[in-house]
Amino acid sequence: MTTRPFQQVDVFTATPYLGNPLAVVLDGSGLSTEAMQAFTHWTNLSECTFVLPPAQPGADYKVRIFCPGRELPFAGHPTLGTCHAWLLAGGLPQGKHIVQECGVGLVKIRRDGQRLAFAAPPLLKSGPLPEADVALIARGLGLAREAIVAHAWCDNGPNWRGVMLRSAEQVLSLKPDGAVLAGLDVGVVGPRGKVGVTAPQAPGGDTDFEVRAFFPGNNGMAEDPVTGSLNAALAQWLMGAGLAPARYVAAQGTALGRAGRVHIERDDEGSIWVGGESVSCISGQVTL
Repeated sequence: MTTRPFQQVDVFTATPYLGNPLAVVLDGSGLSTEAMQAFTHWTNLSECTFVLPPAQPGADYKVRIFCPGRELPFAGHPTLGTCHAWLLAGGLPQGKHIVQECGVGLVKIRRDGQRLAFAAPPLLKSGPLPEADVALIARGLGLAREAIVAHAWCDNGPNWRGVMLRSAEQVLSLKPDGAVLAGLDVGVVGPRGKVGVTAPQAPGGDTDFEVRAFFPGNNGMAEDPVTGSLNAALAQWLMGAGLAPARYVAAQGTALGRAGRVHIERDDEGSIWVGGESVSCISGQVTL
């Protein structure tokens, strides 16, 4: 076993313990896939990442991303949290953007003040969901089918199925049935205001949408505090369908007592950037 630098990072928050935690092993060299998966299980977190030397030209580092039971080709909060830890540990990007190599290829990350933002990777699957899936999701969420006003595949590595409700309040009131939704990755979004092309707003609020993410966990269904991959895919879907403006802020984690904030922006070239602040809560060494 070897002593390796380690950080535990809270992502999509500037306040420790109000975002989504991530374990980052800053030197994964020589570790087997089985060892990485075993350590991920031991952390008891939703994801753990391992930083490696880049293999592709133009990349600043390579990252392998694990959640309980599987390796992920891409995930959003691990991307931002790993980049935050890598920079804090002295990482120096080669160019204007940090370039992360992962299972979906090269992902650009930019610095925006105190926030980091990644360029949303292309959707692997898009378009409306099968009606049978929509009906199943409605039943699993305890809703009438008519309560889902829009839906789409939101697959950018994780196989998210996205559904939109009429309001943020509806999203927050959900009490999903894990037995019905077993095996599905479901993202739910609702606006603070009318569904439409105008940016929805809540009086005095700092966010435009409320998001929740449900997925298979160790003991049935789990809910993710703040989900970068889902928010990236939701933004691509909602902007493409005229259901969201070119710039907005999504809240996530409210139902879990968190205060995640995900900043979404489409630039002049059409790239969608997904950003948030991160803070390191634990720094030290891990023996692996």
